[in-house]
Amino acid sequence: MSERPLSLFKLSAAVAFGLWLGFIAIVLTAWLASRYLFPHSLAPVAQAVQQLGKPAAAAPEPPNRMFEQYQQNLQKQEQQQTLDQVRNNARNLSNPKCQFWLQQDQNAPNEKSRANVLQFCD
Repeated sequence: MSERPLSLFKLSAAVAFGLWLGFIAIVLTAWLASRYLFPHSLAPVAQAVQQLGKPAAAAPEPPNRMFEQYQQNLQKQEQQQTLDQVRNNARNLSNPKCQFWLQQDQNAPNEKSRANVLQFCD
């Protein structure tokens, strides 16, 4: 009886090793088939792998670009504050054009709807 667990272990190890070898064989077969059947489709992948090995030269943004982004953010914040004030103004509740453009700006905000909100609302 002492020999039975050992043979069961050997059998389990042999099955696991066979499954592992089978998996490796399937992967290698698929890889070789893809190389020979579709050689042109792997060219972008090969270029990407080559570029991964090279260090990327990260150029910092020039200071004036950062300042432009800062100014754009300020303008967006001011515009948002103005739109919030318009939405909270009780006089605009009785203005149908203002209500229409407020609804448009709420559903699909874009430059045209914001401009019309500022034009038709107080």
